[in-house]
Amino acid sequence: MYGAIYRMQAYDAKVAPARVQTDITALVTGMKDNFADAVVSLVSMETLVKQLLDESGVPTIMYPSFLSFARRLWSLQRREIGGESLCQEAALWIALWVARGLPQAVLQAIRTDVFNIEPPLAP
Repeated sequence: MYGAIYRMQAYDAKVAPARVQTDITALVTGMKDNFADAVVSLVSMETLVKQLLDESGVPTIMYPSFLSFARRLWSLQRREIGGESLCQEAALWIALWVARGLPQAVLQAIRTDVFNIEPPLAP
């Protein structure tokens, strides 16, 4: 019984409003800076993708699907996945979106021209 009471008291202390506010206040500046960097990077990437889609003659109604694909690649690079692992992961995402009806050539152009990711090495 003592163990359960101790755990409940420790939890209550951990979630006390004053402590939570102190913990969050210490993190807010870094969180805001990280979010600002991410948003700038994301908007820049999406602008490049939209320009490429416009040049490729893709109807605007299809943009959301291409942007979803591009955001996945952006996320992989942001998590610092690189090398052959990134190339293979991009190939998998291309195959998925081709199966969903998007043209492979445009997806490959996004991969190469926007993200500078090469095709994976042949097995």
